Amino acid sequence: MLDIFIIGGGPIGLTCGLAAQKAGLSFVIVEKGTLVNSLYNYPATMTFFSTSEKLEIGGVPFVTVHNKPTRNDALEYYRRVALSNSLPIHLFEEVTEVKYEDGFYTITTKKATYQAKKVILSTGFYDIAVNLNIPGENLPKVKHYYQDPHYYTLQKVVVVGSSNSAIDVALETYRKGAEVTLVIRGSEVSHRVKYWVRPDILNRIKEGSIKAYFNSNLEAIRENEVDIQTPDGLITIPNDFVMAMTGYKPNFEFLKKLGIILSEDKFIPQYNPETMETNMPGLYLAGVVCGGLDTHLWFIENSRVHADMIINDIVEKK
Repeated sequence: MLDIFIIGGGPIGLTCGLAAQKAGLSFVIVEKGTLVNSLYNYPATMTFFSTSEKLEIGGVPFVTVHNKPTRNDALEYYRRVALSNSLPIHLFEEVTEVKYEDGFYTITTKKATYQAKKVILSTGFYDIAVNLNIPGENLPKVKHYYQDPHYYTLQKVVVVGSSNSAIDVALETYRKGAEVTLVIRGSEVSHRVKYWVRPDILNRIKEGSIKAYFNSNLEAIRENEVDIQTPDGLITIPNDFVMAMTGYKPNFEFLKKLGIILSEDKFIPQYNPETMETNMPGLYLAGVVCGGLDTHLWFIENSRVHADMIINDIVEKK
């Protein structure tokens, strides 16, 4: 019987493990992919908005020569934190069922069965893409995830979206020789785009290096072309790849399966903001999973505190 079962081996799941370890509680961290799986699947060229000290966990300094840490910096840091603290982590082990009865939880994974007094859910949101729900979205040329710009050299690329991921893809593929077209639902590039990147994309659009359609939507995708609904009507342009950078969402079905109540509009889970405990007794949320569809509200630097809030509550009740 464990004190805590932690679902998710990302930065916040690791932070919860470090706090549990400090409090002398027994626990295990189970992750369905590799260590910090979401970060691993970020673009190879990705740079964080936050500075390194805001990404630190467990009081371990995050030392980097870059002003803004890169994906590789973060992978190295979180791996070293996990290994140097000998955190009990089980990787490539997906949780399939969580049952609450008789005052404790029974957790079933694809490899084993566990029992724990408390459960912390820290699963992030990067595994499920928000779909466009248009004809042709299932074609192989449509990508919801992006790794490296070289792949798109000399290709006609349509990028859907106006936030950080979309703008990074547009600029990076353009600079590797792609012909880039941006399709943006709103009237301008999002103001949440990194402050040192936004002027770059605005200048590329202004000079015509990157074509942008504002107040527009991608309507249909075919093997060699796409339809775009613009304020001036429907247009069709040649196309090789569609990068649908439309965002990601938590696994709401899994949350419902656990018995967590979600709001009807943005699927925000019900929890106590002072303890992070949900409507299910002894089941806590940590990290971006707390935000429902508002995935931009929580990130590493402002959700690290969830770990101490949760562990303090568990210790007090114990």
